[in-house]
Amino acid sequence: MNEIYEGRQSGCFFCELPDERILCKNKTDELSHIQHELVHRWLSRYTLTRFVFPKRHVASYFDLTKPEVNACNLVLKELKDAIRKNDSDVTGFNIGINVGEDAGQTIFHCHIHLIPKRKGDMVDPRGSVRGLIPEKQKY
Repeated sequence: MNEIYEGRQSGCFFCELPDERILCKNKTDELSHIQHELVHRWLSRYTLTRFVFPKRHVASYFDLTKPEVNACNLVLKELKDAIRKNDSDVTGFNIGINVGEDAGQTIFHCHIHLIPKRKGDMVDPRGSVRGLIPEKQKY
C-alpha cells in the first residue's frame, strides 16, 4: 500500500516543493501521523492562500484515494483552526479545487486552496465562488 502513496513526478511543482517550504508540525498521535504520511500543506509566499495537497502525484481530486481525501479534510480543518487562533480578523473561508485546464487548473497535481476571508475584503461576498460566471453570481 505504501508504494501507492510514494509516486512523484519529475518537474511537478508540488512533487518538487522543497521541504523547507512545506508547513508541517511534529505530531505524535496516529491520526496526525497518517495525515502527514499522505498530504502536505504549503503557504504561498505570494498570497495568503494555504494549499493542501497529496504527497502522491495525482492530477485530480477525483483520483484521490479515500484515505487521501480524509487526510486532506482533516488537514484543512487543522489549518482553519490554526488560522482562526492566530488571526481574529479571519471571519470566513473559501475552499477551492480546480480540476482540469478548463476549470482553471494550471498545476496538474491535485491541490486544495484554503483562502482566509475577512469582513470587508470584498464589497459583496455573496456568491463569491459563483462569481467565476458573473451572470450566475447573483440570484
